[in-house]
Amino acid sequence: MESVKGNRIRANLIQLQESERLSLAQLQKLQRDKLRTLLLHATEHVPFYREFAELRPLIERDPVAALEHFPILTKDVVRDHFDRLVADTANRDELILNRTGGSTGQPTLFYIDRHTVEYYEAARWRGLSWWGIEIGDPCVMIWGSPIELNRQQLRLQRMKDRYLKNQVFIPSFDLRREKLREYLDLIDRFRPKYLFGWASALRLFADLMQEEQRHLRRPVKAVLNTAETLHPGDREVIEKAFQCPVINEYGARDGGLLAYECPSGHMHVNVETAWIEAVDMKDKTPVRTGERGLIVVTDLNNFSMPRLRYQLGDVISFTDEVCECNRALPLLGSLDGRETDTLVTLDGAYVNGQYFTNLARILPTIRQFQVVQTARNQLILRLLEHDQLDDADIKAFVQGIVDKMGNIELKVERVPAIERQSSGKLRTTIREFPL
Repeated sequence: MESVKGNRIRANLIQLQESERLSLAQLQKLQRDKLRTLLLHATEHVPFYREFAELRPLIERDPVAALEHFPILTKDVVRDHFDRLVADTANRDELILNRTGGSTGQPTLFYIDRHTVEYYEAARWRGLSWWGIEIGDPCVMIWGSPIELNRQQLRLQRMKDRYLKNQVFIPSFDLRREKLREYLDLIDRFRPKYLFGWASALRLFADLMQEEQRHLRRPVKAVLNTAETLHPGDREVIEKAFQCPVINEYGARDGGLLAYECPSGHMHVNVETAWIEAVDMKDKTPVRTGERGLIVVTDLNNFSMPRLRYQLGDVISFTDEVCECNRALPLLGSLDGRETDTLVTLDGAYVNGQYFTNLARILPTIRQFQVVQTARNQLILRLLEHDQLDDADIKAFVQGIVDKMGNIELKVERVPAIERQSSGKLRTTIREFPL
C-alpha cells in the first residue's frame, strides 16, 4: 500500500510514537500549533467559515481563545450547509464520502481525505502498540457487514480484508448458538493476535461461550472494543470468557479515533489528531475538569472539510490524573455514552444510562434489555425473552427504575430480539424527546 498508493500510516505512526514521549507542555504546544493552522485555513478557504476571517489576528495570537468564537456544529447544520463546508482547495474527485451510522436519527454525510484516514489508522495502531499488537498482526472481527455493499462488492471487500489486512470476520448481525463450535474453530485455525468488535456483540459471544462451556484452544493477546460503551459488567464477562484483557478505544466515524486505553486502565486522548471540548448539555458552555458534558470535536487533520467544534452527541469528562504509564497524553475521566442515552426524571434530574446497566448486572436472568423514554412520564422496558427469564428479576428491575425515575407510566415488553440501530449498535437506553 505504501509503494502503490503512497500510504503514510506507518510514517504517521512513527510520528505519533515520538510525540507521545513529549511533556504535557510540549504536547499542548503541538496541539495549539495544529489548531492555529487549521483555523487560518478554514477562515480563508472554507465558505462556511469565511465570515470569521476577522478572527485571524486572534487566531495567530491565541487559537484556543479564538476557537470559542466559532459556533458549535450540529449534524443538522452539516446537512444544511454541506457544500459550504468543503474547502475550495479540496479536489472533490479524491475525497472520500462517508456517513454517520444514523443511530441518533438521519445519517449525516461528510467528506474525509486519505490524509485524515491515515492519521485515524495511525492513532489506532499507536494505541494497539501499547499492548504489543502491531500492523499486520492477524485479527478476527466480530462485526457486521456494510449494508451499502452488494454481494460482489462485499466479497471483494472480504478478500481485501483477508489478504491485505490479515483479518477474517464472524457476522455479529447473525450470531447463532448452533454455530459456536464453527466460530471457535475458525478463531483457533486463524490464530489471531486479537479480537475486535462491538461491546454488545463481544458480550453475546462471551455469554454463548460460557453457557456452552467452551473456550479458545489458543489464547489471544487482547479483545478490542470499539464503537459502543464498554460497561464494567461487559468487560468482566468478556475477559473471563477469552482469558485476556479487554482494550477500550473511543472514536466515531464522523469524529475520528479520539482516545485509547493503555494497560494501566486509563483512556488517553489523541491530542495530535483532535481538539476535544466538553460543554454543558443545556447552554453549551465549557464545563470544568471532572464535570460531565457533551463532547465537541475539532479534527486537526481534516483540511478538506473542516468541521470546527462538531457535536458528536457523546457525554464525557476530563481528569487531571497522571497515568502510571508515564505518557503525558491527557486522560478522559469518564465516557458515558450518548447524550440521548441520558434520561430525565419527573422532577428534572438527569439519569445516565449506566444506572440501568448497573441494575441489570445484579439480576442474573436479565440478559439483554432496552429502556426507551418516550415522554417525561413514560418508559418502555424491553427484555430479551428466554427460558430462564425470572418474574422476580423483572419485578426488581421495574422497582429499581421507578425508584429512580419517579411515579411514571412503565410498560414492560418481553421480546424475542431487541432491534439494533441502523449503525448495527445495540443501545440499552434511548430518550426520544429533546433534553
